[in-house]
Amino acid sequence: MRTARRSAPTDRRTSAVPAALPRRAPLPAHHPEPVLDVVVPVHNEENDLEPCVRRLHAHLAENFPYSFRITVADNASTDRTPLIAERLAGELPGTEWIRLDEKGRGRALHTAWSRSAAPVLAYLDVDLSTDLAALLPLVAPLISGHSDIAIGTRLARGSRVVRGPKREIISRCYNGLLRGTLAVRFTDAQCGFKAVRRDVAERLLPLVEDQEWFFDTELLVIAERAGLRIHEVPVDWVDDPDSRVDILATALADLRGMARLGRALAGGRLPLAALRRPGELDEAAGLPPALVPQLIRFATVGVASTLFYLLLYSLLRPVAGAQTANALALLASAVANTAANRRLTFGVRGRDGVLRHQLKGLAAFLVGLALTSGSLAVLHRTAPGAGPRVELLTLVAANLAATLLRFLLLRAWVFPGRRSSRTTGSSAS
Repeated sequence: MRTARRSAPTDRRTSAVPAALPRRAPLPAHHPEPVLDVVVPVHNEENDLEPCVRRLHAHLAENFPYSFRITVADNASTDRTPLIAERLAGELPGTEWIRLDEKGRGRALHTAWSRSAAPVLAYLDVDLSTDLAALLPLVAPLISGHSDIAIGTRLARGSRVVRGPKREIISRCYNGLLRGTLAVRFTDAQCGFKAVRRDVAERLLPLVEDQEWFFDTELLVIAERAGLRIHEVPVDWVDDPDSRVDILATALADLRGMARLGRALAGGRLPLAALRRPGELDEAAGLPPALVPQLIRFATVGVASTLFYLLLYSLLRPVAGAQTANALALLASAVANTAANRRLTFGVRGRDGVLRHQLKGLAAFLVGLALTSGSLAVLHRTAPGAGPRVELLTLVAANLAATLLRFLLLRAWVFPGRRSSRTTGSSAS
């Protein structure tokens, strides 16, 4: 089929969310539409578009055992990208293109996926940073009925990644922040290599508000919270040195997206129950508790730990001296704090992992202690004449930051969410 679609509506809202998803099942052996629709979202990619689409088409024709379609989703390009997309749609069988008047990767994916009748929808970045050998392992669990969504991950065992330290640090910090604030369990939210079953996409897309780079993260968080099954595939990935993503603007937009999504989840404004499949175990049951109740319990434990520290210090001070009493009281209160948070804040029962949790909790405590001590050292170095009031204000600010940091470390590192039945595929390289 050779079709050129010149325009597409940009309204991100579709029809009302259906009452429930059907039971997950394998796709039928014969399907009237292409089984897979791979969307390539582009904006001003006149240099990379043609080699990407031709390479992708050749790979699918030679290695993919099902019928397929490639859809180039041009979002408001101002260079020769639309002309190249139209020509490729005319030359390559099973290749189409759509044109959007507004920019936004999420908007392009929302529009292309909403229009497609293929039972499996995927997308990949035009720079082809991800090895195409992982494409079949990505979509196979969706075709077989094993999973609802599949994502490539650059941060799992078995992945092989070539990129600079700056992007590596940014990626790990972003995904760590997601785990700490929204309690996610998937490892890589922003890898441009994902697939979703169409029946799932029809329910998810009306709930996803972001139309740009946070689109992927929002879709995955909502899916995981609803108990949908996410399959992760380690990928071989080589960074594109010519990437034109504005890292600072994207990071700020992502932080705003996290805050908005967190408020929606905490307020119960998303119809998650309508996304759950009947008769299946709730995949969301293993997620850590919601953020607000955790914060309340963490604060309560913190107040109790502080009172315990003050009482113990008062008892030890007359016999052990100030420094020794302080060290012993801090150590004892840190152990008690970790034990209380383990049980009350994060709901961990039993003795399994107690020693590991205590050691990690102590490390988190030491990080906070270093932050408060370091803040005083910096103050005395930069303002030697600072008085007690300035010292006190500095310590209050540093302790607030240390407390927040300790909470995030406990949530994301010491007591991460229990592993679910989600599986991780093997490397496809």
